[in-house]
Amino acid sequence: MRTTRGRFRLRSAALAAALGAGLLLAPLPAQQAVAASTLTNTGFEADGTGTATPSGWSTYSAAGQNAASFTEAGGRSGGHRLSHWSSSAYKVETYQYLSGLADGTYTLSAWVRSGGGQNAAYLALRNCGSAEQRTDLPVTSSSWIRVVTSVKVVGGGCTVSINSDANAGNWLNVDDLAFTAGSTGLGVKGVDLSALKKNEDFGAAYKNASGTAGDPVALLKGAGANYGRLKVWVNPADGYNTKAQVLATAKRIKAQGMKLLVDFHYSDIWADPGAQTKPAAWAGHSYAQLKTDVYNHTYDVLNALKAQGTTADMVQIGNEINTGMLWPEGSTSNWTQLAGLLKSGVSAAKAVSSSTQIALHLANGGDNALYRTWFDNATAQGVSYDVIALSFYGYWHGALSSLQANLDDVSARYGKKVMVAETAYPFRLDSKDAHENIIDLPSELVSGYPASPAGQSAWLRDVMNVVEAVPNGRGLGVVYWEPAWTAVTGNGWDPTDPSSGNAWENQALFDYDSRLLPAANWFAHR
Repeated sequence: MRTTRGRFRLRSAALAAALGAGLLLAPLPAQQAVAASTLTNTGFEADGTGTATPSGWSTYSAAGQNAASFTEAGGRSGGHRLSHWSSSAYKVETYQYLSGLADGTYTLSAWVRSGGGQNAAYLALRNCGSAEQRTDLPVTSSSWIRVVTSVKVVGGGCTVSINSDANAGNWLNVDDLAFTAGSTGLGVKGVDLSALKKNEDFGAAYKNASGTAGDPVALLKGAGANYGRLKVWVNPADGYNTKAQVLATAKRIKAQGMKLLVDFHYSDIWADPGAQTKPAAWAGHSYAQLKTDVYNHTYDVLNALKAQGTTADMVQIGNEINTGMLWPEGSTSNWTQLAGLLKSGVSAAKAVSSSTQIALHLANGGDNALYRTWFDNATAQGVSYDVIALSFYGYWHGALSSLQANLDDVSARYGKKVMVAETAYPFRLDSKDAHENIIDLPSELVSGYPASPAGQSAWLRDVMNVVEAVPNGRGLGVVYWEPAWTAVTGNGWDPTDPSSGNAWENQALFDYDSRLLPAANWFAHR
C-alpha cells in the first residue's frame, strides 16, 4: 500500500481542514468543516438530498468537480447516504478533520457499496502523525459491506477521507461511519503450499516479480505471508502429501519465520463436501477402530513435526467437512459418531501441543444456514475447537456480503475466531498446459473482478478487508489456496495418473513465466 507521513499544527479551522486533506498547495474548498474531536454527521442525515458539502464535512476536487460528491436518499440505516458519481471522469474527496484526539490507535469503520471500475476508490486516515492507512472499497453493487481502517494518531489530529479517482459513470456509496479507539489487522496471512514439493520435484522454478530466480517460500514470505498450510493424505497413490513431505516442507516454512497450519484430510485423496473417502488401509475398520486410526494418524504426524522442531501452530481436523468425514461412519447423518471422530483428532493434537489451535473447516463460506446447523450440532456434541475456518471462492460461494454476514454471525454466535482457510482467483483464463482450467470462461467470474493480475489482486485484497472487519477482533485472517501450483508435467489433479494436467495454474500467484504476481503483495496488508 502507498502511504505518506505528515505532522502539522492547527492554526485555524480552515487551514486545518486543508492540511487534513493533504491539500496545502491547493485552493481551499468553498465550505470548510470545523475541526472537532468527534466525527459528526456520520450518516449524512443532516442535510437531506443533493448537498455537495454535507454538514461537518468538506469536499475537494482539484478540477472543480465538487458536485461529484453529494448526499442522496437511500441510506443503509437512515434516510440518506454519501455518493460519488459523475457522468464524466472525476476526482473528488469528501473529508472531515478531527483535532484534540488523545494519542493512540483508532479505527474507522464504514458501510460501503461500489459499482467498481474506478482508478481508485478508498477510505483513508491521513496526516495522523503516522503512516497513512487506506482501505479500498470492494465491488458490491447491491449489498452494503462494512470495511475498517486503523491508524496510530500522534499529535492529536487526523483526517477521515473518502476518495474517488473515477471514470465516467463510476459510483460509490458510503454511510454509517464510526471513528473509535482500537486497532484492526490480520494475524493470519497464509499460503497453502501443499503442491510445492511435488511441483519442484518435477522441475518447477520460481522467480520474483523482476524475473530473478528464488525460493518460492522466501518469495511469498518476503511479500508478507506469515503462515504456511500443508495438507496430509494417509497413503496417496503418488506418494506425496504424506508425513514425509509435510515434514520436509514444514522445515522450509518455519525456517522463514512463518507459522504452520496442518490440514488433515483423513483420506488417500481429495476430501471435500462431495467426497470423504476413507483411506484404503482403514476401509474395513469399525467405527471404534476409526476413532483410534484418527488419533494415531494425527498424533504421529504432529509429533514428528514437533520432534524436528516445527510444531504445528494450527491444525484442521478434517477438510471441508460440510457433510462429515470418513464416510459413512462419520457422516453428518450420524452426528454422535462424527463428533467422536473429531474429538479423537482434537485430543491427539492437544496431546502433542496444548498451544496448537484447533480449526474446524467447512466450504461454502457464504452459507450461514449451513454453518449454524453444523456448528450448533458440534456444540451440542461437546466438540472442542478454537477457530471456525471457511473456504470462500466467489465464483462458487456467493457474494462478499454473504461472506461478511456469515463471518459476523458465527463469530458472535459461537464466540470464536474466524478465518478464510481457502480462497483464490484467476489472473487469466487460458491454460498453460492441455488441461482445461476450473475457471476458464468470462461467465464464471465474479462481477467486477476481471481475470487479470489487477482483478486477482482486488479479490484477495477485498476478502482480506472483509475478514479484517469482523467485530471484536475475531477476524483471524486469510489463506490463499495453492499459490505455487503451476503447470508442471507430472503434477496434475489426479495422483493416480501422472499424465493428468493442472486445472489451477491460472489461479496461482506465479504467472506463466513463473514470476510472482502483484496480488502477493497484499499479504503485507496490516
